[in-house]
Amino acid sequence: MNARKWIASATTAAGLALAAEAGAVPVGLELMLLVDTSGSVDAGEYQLQKTGYVQAFQSAAVQNAILANPTGKIAVSYIEWSGSVEQSVRVGWTLIDSAAAANAFAAAINATARIYGGMTAIQSAMGTQFTAFGTETGGTDNGFESPRQVIDVSGDGADNDSPIGLLPSGGRDNALAAGVDAINGIAILGEAGLAAYYQANVVGGAGSFYAEASTFADFGVEIVRKLEREITGVPEPATLGLLAAGLVGVGLRRRRR
Repeated sequence: MNARKWIASATTAAGLALAAEAGAVPVGLELMLLVDTSGSVDAGEYQLQKTGYVQAFQSAAVQNAILANPTGKIAVSYIEWSGSVEQSVRVGWTLIDSAAAANAFAAAINATARIYGGMTAIQSAMGTQFTAFGTETGGTDNGFESPRQVIDVSGDGADNDSPIGLLPSGGRDNALAAGVDAINGIAILGEAGLAAYYQANVVGGAGSFYAEASTFADFGVEIVRKLEREITGVPEPATLGLLAAGLVGVGLRRRRR
């Protein structure tokens, strides 16, 4: 192990040890799920989106990804949002450290009922909920400590209700400035320009990425892929190919020298 990697490992280990001493549970990732329930999402689409998350946490792919991370556990919360003052924690911070815990979290999501159906305020959702990560982002202790805090945003429309001061990307920018490591977005297509909106104003931070589902019917498959990638931090095969090509290029340049 080179010196830089050793220092990084030692720093992470020390941080997790301090967290344990302070009473916080050390996990590999704190993941916040921000789910669009605005009026453009009809009852059937709402159910498809929610079921997608339920089945994702029941899937072997996501469960294996959780158990494969360095600590073998993550903390996750499930929040629904709509208008500028409409955000509700439907399932609070939950430790997932086993397949049984993942299934229980899925069951908790499944037991929730929709309460919003108004406007679309993505920036307000990101800009008001980031403190829920706890002390890492300037909020009160949420019982967990981790080296990564990630927001997962899903939705089918661009912002049309956040305060002017948060547009076009103020909610995202404030969350990142406060210490959120990455915000990843999955857009459910249909609205013109939505992909561009998500890439320009939602996604951000180190290692962040954009994903999309063609329809709500496709959401279940795509959210599994997205969660697996978020939890493991491993790029998609296409990205890995680009990285490999880059390494080959570096090797060729060294040989020529």
